[in-house]
Amino acid sequence: MFPIEIWITYTIACLFLVISPGPDNMLAIGRGMSQGKSAACTSGASSGAGILFHVMAATFGLTLLIQTSPVAFIAVKLIGAAYLIWLGIKVLRSRSLFNLNPAAKQPLSTIFTTGFLSAALNPKPGIFVLAFVPQFVNPELGSVTIQMLVYGSWFAFLTAAGFSLMGVFSSKITNWLKKKPTFVNGLNVSAGLTFIISGVAVTTLKQ
Repeated sequence: MFPIEIWITYTIACLFLVISPGPDNMLAIGRGMSQGKSAACTSGASSGAGILFHVMAATFGLTLLIQTSPVAFIAVKLIGAAYLIWLGIKVLRSRSLFNLNPAAKQPLSTIFTTGFLSAALNPKPGIFVLAFVPQFVNPELGSVTIQMLVYGSWFAFLTAAGFSLMGVFSSKITNWLKKKPTFVNGLNVSAGLTFIISGVAVTTLKQ
Protein backbone atom coordinates (compact mmCIF):
# COMPACT_ATOMS: atom_id res chain seq x y z
CA MET A 1 0.00 0.00 0.00
CA PHE A 2 2.95 2.32 0.67
CA PRO A 3 5.77 1.75 -1.89
CA ILE A 4 9.13 2.68 -0.41
CA GLU A 5 10.12 4.92 -3.33
CA ILE A 6 6.89 6.91 -3.01
CA TRP A 7 7.30 7.10 0.77
CA ILE A 8 10.86 8.48 0.47
CA THR A 9 9.81 11.07 -2.11
CA TYR A 10 6.86 12.09 0.03
CA THR A 11 9.04 12.38 3.15
CA ILE A 12 11.58 14.59 1.38
CA ALA A 13 8.79 16.85 0.11
CA CYS A 14 7.34 17.09 3.64
CA LEU A 15 10.74 17.97 5.14
CA PHE A 16 11.18 20.83 2.68
CA LEU A 17 7.78 22.14 3.74
CA VAL A 18 8.65 21.81 7.44
CA ILE A 19 11.85 23.87 7.18
CA SER A 20 10.20 26.61 5.11
CA PRO A 21 9.87 29.77 7.26
CA GLY A 22 6.38 30.34 8.60
CA PRO A 23 4.47 31.51 11.65
CA ASP A 24 4.21 28.09 13.28
CA ASN A 25 7.90 27.21 13.31
CA MET A 26 8.66 30.76 14.47
CA LEU A 27 6.36 30.09 17.42
CA ALA A 28 8.38 27.00 18.33
CA ILE A 29 11.68 28.85 17.98
CA GLY A 30 10.41 31.71 20.12
CA ARG A 31 9.20 29.31 22.81
CA GLY A 32 12.58 27.61 22.83
CA MET A 33 14.41 30.87 23.31
CA SER A 34 12.20 32.24 26.04
CA GLN A 35 11.08 29.15 27.95
CA GLY A 36 13.37 26.28 27.02
CA LYS A 37 13.13 22.83 25.51
CA SER A 38 9.83 21.71 27.06
CA ALA A 39 8.00 24.75 25.72
CA ALA A 40 9.61 24.30 22.29
CA CYS A 41 8.57 20.65 22.10
CA THR A 42 5.05 21.52 23.27
CA SER A 43 4.74 24.21 20.60
CA GLY A 44 6.04 21.82 17.94
CA ALA A 45 3.61 19.12 19.04
CA SER A 46 0.72 21.58 18.92
CA SER A 47 1.55 22.52 15.32
CA GLY A 48 1.63 18.83 14.43
CA ALA A 49 -1.77 18.43 16.08
CA GLY A 50 -3.05 21.34 14.01
CA ILE A 51 -1.84 19.67 10.83
CA LEU A 52 -3.45 16.41 11.96
CA PHE A 53 -6.72 18.31 12.40
CA HIS A 54 -6.51 19.43 8.77
CA VAL A 55 -5.65 15.89 7.68
CA MET A 56 -8.72 14.51 9.43
CA ALA A 57 -10.87 17.32 8.03
CA ALA A 58 -9.58 16.76 4.50
CA THR A 59 -9.98 12.99 4.76
CA PHE A 60 -13.55 13.12 5.99
CA GLY A 61 -14.77 15.97 3.84
CA LEU A 62 -14.73 19.15 5.95
CA THR A 63 -12.07 20.79 3.81
CA LEU A 64 -14.03 19.82 0.71
CA LEU A 65 -17.09 21.48 2.26
CA ILE A 66 -15.08 24.64 2.89
CA GLN A 67 -13.91 24.59 -0.73
CA THR A 68 -17.42 24.19 -2.10
CA SER A 69 -19.41 26.37 0.32
CA PRO A 70 -18.73 30.10 -0.08
CA VAL A 71 -20.13 30.94 3.36
CA ALA A 72 -18.09 28.29 5.18
CA PHE A 73 -14.95 29.22 3.28
CA ILE A 74 -15.28 32.94 4.04
CA ALA A 75 -16.05 32.28 7.72
CA VAL A 76 -13.03 30.03 8.25
CA LYS A 77 -10.82 32.34 6.21
CA LEU A 78 -11.73 35.45 8.21
CA ILE A 79 -11.41 33.71 11.59
CA GLY A 80 -8.01 32.28 10.68
CA ALA A 81 -6.76 35.56 9.24
CA ALA A 82 -7.93 37.55 12.27
CA TYR A 83 -6.15 35.17 14.65
CA LEU A 84 -2.86 35.34 12.74
CA ILE A 85 -3.01 39.14 12.48
CA TRP A 86 -3.82 39.40 16.21
CA LEU A 87 -0.79 37.24 17.02
CA GLY A 88 1.38 39.41 14.79
CA ILE A 89 0.26 42.65 16.41
CA LYS A 90 0.79 41.10 19.85
CA VAL A 91 4.36 40.12 18.93
CA LEU A 92 5.14 43.54 17.47
CA ARG A 93 3.82 45.32 20.55
CA SER A 94 5.49 43.13 23.15
CA ARG A 95 8.65 42.15 21.20
CA SER A 96 8.68 39.13 23.50
CA LEU A 97 8.22 36.10 21.23
CA PHE A 98 12.02 35.84 21.02
CA ASN A 99 12.78 36.77 24.61
CA LEU A 100 16.18 35.99 26.16
CA ASN A 101 15.53 37.58 29.53
CA PRO A 102 13.93 35.73 32.44
CA ALA A 103 10.16 35.84 31.97
CA ALA A 104 7.09 34.42 33.64
CA LYS A 105 6.62 30.88 32.44
CA GLN A 106 3.46 30.28 30.47
CA PRO A 107 1.64 27.03 31.21
CA LEU A 108 2.36 24.32 28.66
CA SER A 109 -1.39 24.07 28.09
CA THR A 110 -1.45 27.73 26.98
CA ILE A 111 1.54 27.18 24.70
CA PHE A 112 -0.14 24.12 23.17
CA THR A 113 -3.45 25.94 22.63
CA THR A 114 -1.76 28.91 20.94
CA GLY A 115 0.21 26.68 18.57
CA PHE A 116 -2.76 24.46 17.78
CA LEU A 117 -5.07 27.38 17.00
CA SER A 118 -2.41 29.04 14.85
CA ALA A 119 -2.27 25.94 12.64
CA ALA A 120 -5.89 24.76 12.87
CA LEU A 121 -7.54 28.15 12.21
CA ASN A 122 -5.39 28.84 9.18
CA PRO A 123 -7.21 27.43 6.11
CA LYS A 124 -4.04 27.42 4.01
CA PRO A 125 -2.68 24.18 5.54
CA GLY A 126 -6.07 22.54 5.06
CA ILE A 127 -6.25 23.47 1.40
CA PHE A 128 -2.62 22.48 1.00
CA VAL A 129 -3.18 19.07 2.60
CA LEU A 130 -6.14 18.46 0.31
CA ALA A 131 -4.03 19.36 -2.73
CA PHE A 132 -0.71 17.81 -1.66
CA VAL A 133 -1.36 14.50 0.09
CA PRO A 134 -3.65 12.98 -2.60
CA GLN A 135 -0.81 13.29 -5.14
CA PHE A 136 0.81 10.33 -3.37
CA VAL A 137 -2.36 8.27 -2.95
CA ASN A 138 -2.99 5.41 -5.37
CA PRO A 139 -6.51 3.89 -5.27
CA GLU A 140 -5.12 0.71 -6.83
CA LEU A 141 -3.01 0.07 -3.71
CA GLY A 142 -5.86 -0.03 -1.22
CA SER A 143 -8.19 2.19 0.78
CA VAL A 144 -7.86 5.86 -0.14
CA THR A 145 -9.02 6.83 3.36
CA ILE A 146 -6.29 4.79 5.04
CA GLN A 147 -3.64 6.15 2.68
CA MET A 148 -4.77 9.73 3.33
CA LEU A 149 -4.68 9.20 7.09
CA VAL A 150 -1.27 7.49 7.09
CA TYR A 151 0.41 9.98 4.75
CA GLY A 152 -1.22 12.90 6.53
CA SER A 153 -0.28 11.61 9.98
CA TRP A 154 3.32 11.19 8.84
CA PHE A 155 3.34 14.81 7.64
CA ALA A 156 1.91 15.90 11.01
CA PHE A 157 4.59 13.89 12.85
CA LEU A 158 7.40 15.37 10.74
CA THR A 159 5.99 18.84 11.39
CA ALA A 160 5.90 18.25 15.15
CA ALA A 161 9.39 16.74 15.22
CA GLY A 162 10.92 19.35 12.92
CA PHE A 163 9.45 22.34 14.75
CA SER A 164 10.44 20.85 18.12
CA LEU A 165 14.04 20.38 16.97
CA MET A 166 14.13 23.98 15.70
CA GLY A 167 12.90 25.18 19.09
CA VAL A 168 15.34 23.01 21.05
CA PHE A 169 18.25 24.21 18.89
CA SER A 170 17.22 27.83 19.46
CA SER A 171 17.27 27.24 23.22
CA LYS A 172 20.87 26.04 22.89
CA ILE A 173 22.10 29.29 21.30
CA THR A 174 20.39 31.61 23.77
CA ASN A 175 23.67 32.65 25.40
CA TRP A 176 25.12 33.59 22.01
CA LEU A 177 22.03 35.58 21.10
CA LYS A 178 22.18 37.53 24.36
CA LYS A 179 25.21 39.30 22.91
CA LYS A 180 23.19 40.41 19.88
CA PRO A 181 20.10 42.29 21.16
CA THR A 182 19.60 44.11 17.86
CA PHE A 183 19.44 40.79 16.02
CA VAL A 184 16.91 39.43 18.52
CA ASN A 185 14.76 42.55 18.17
CA GLY A 186 14.88 42.06 14.41
CA LEU A 187 13.70 38.48 14.88
CA ASN A 188 10.70 39.72 16.86
CA VAL A 189 9.81 42.29 14.21
CA SER A 190 10.23 39.68 11.46
CA ALA A 191 8.06 37.20 13.35
CA GLY A 192 5.32 39.77 13.96
CA LEU A 193 5.33 40.79 10.31
CA THR A 194 5.28 37.12 9.25
CA PHE A 195 2.11 36.52 11.28
CA ILE A 196 0.45 39.64 9.88
CA ILE A 197 1.49 38.95 6.28
CA SER A 198 0.29 35.36 6.63
CA GLY A 199 -3.04 36.64 7.95
CA VAL A 200 -3.39 39.10 5.09
CA ALA A 201 -2.45 36.37 2.62
CA VAL A 202 -5.21 34.19 4.03
CA THR A 203 -7.77 36.93 3.33
CA THR A 204 -6.75 36.89 -0.34
CA LEU A 205 -7.34 33.15 -0.73
CA LYS A 206 -9.90 32.36 -3.38
CA GLN A 207 -12.20 29.38 -3.21
